[in-house]
Amino acid sequence: MRPSRIIICVAAAIAVAAMLFSCSDGTTFTESEKALIGSDTSAAIMPLYTIDSPLETELLRQVAAPLTAKDVASDVYSVLRHRMLCTVNNPENEGVGIAAPQVGISRQLIAVQRFDKEGAPFEFYPNAVITFYSPEKKYGWEGCLSVPGCRDTVLRSTSVVISYNDELTFEPCTDTISGFTAVIFQHETDHLKGVLYIDY
Repeated sequence: MRPSRIIICVAAAIAVAAMLFSCSDGTTFTESEKALIGSDTSAAIMPLYTIDSPLETELLRQVAAPLTAKDVASDVYSVLRHRMLCTVNNPENEGVGIAAPQVGISRQLIAVQRFDKEGAPFEFYPNAVITFYSPEKKYGWEGCLSVPGCRDTVLRSTSVVISYNDELTFEPCTDTISGFTAVIFQHETDHLKGVLYIDY
């Protein structure tokens, strides 16, 4: 192939990549992700991705992509956040935590019910990662919205240190969590690595 043709091909490839991975709104959400999330803040639950479908399992097994500051400040993120909360609170499939890949969005976002706080609120954690696992571990029962009809015991650390970005400032934050809430954090951050509790 001639050098000029190589340059044209490389330029075309870069242009296609730019269209796929960046959007005019400055976010990194793809057009397919934005279509799945929608733009209506009154929209409720999202379809749950489960291991019953090979295509959905493929996405659940991916390592999720990080969120940028512009992503988290966007209307798309606000709708995703709202719809994830509706989904995890759905009486038909109620849970104590949810990760974005479970609703078909392979991004590093989790929601965790904070049983260690008054009122047990759900809180969202962009780019969540566990930086420390306590050596003390316990077995406990777990289930998963993406693994319907199953429960089993899993050995988890009794406390963890979580690192994430603040939703308002995008500043890096850390938190130390113990007990059942620490188990939820371990379960949900596993989803961001393509790991399911049944792997244990």
